[in-house]
Amino acid sequence: MSRKSSSIMALFNPLFCLRAGAISCAIGVGLGAFGAHALKNSVKDLNMLKNWDTATHYLFVHSIGLFVAGLVPYNASSAAMLFTVGNALFSGSLYAMVLTGKRWLGAITPIGGTCYILGWLFLFYKSFK
Repeated sequence: MSRKSSSIMALFNPLFCLRAGAISCAIGVGLGAFGAHALKNSVKDLNMLKNWDTATHYLFVHSIGLFVAGLVPYNASSAAMLFTVGNALFSGSLYAMVLTGKRWLGAITPIGGTCYILGWLFLFYKSFK
């Protein structure tokens, strides 16, 4: 592992995971409320509103995964990084798509989903080491 990549991985230490997971859940509450109240009146396409709900649901689940990565008794920095990137790409692309109406942003979403899957697999794999 190069010096730069090891310093990036060092960022995802247990305390960072706990803090990032907690703040990400708080952001999820805010975005969920925004979707339920403010967007309800301005977004007329029900499928777009469902996309917002999906983004918020996955943000919560994987923010809790990020929090858990800070609690496990082994190094889960790879999983934490993947959950963080997954949140940005999966939920972020759906939020951006709903706010801008640019449906092509949905093409980014599966990349974030792949990060989520890999994050859970890394968490599982690291538990055996």
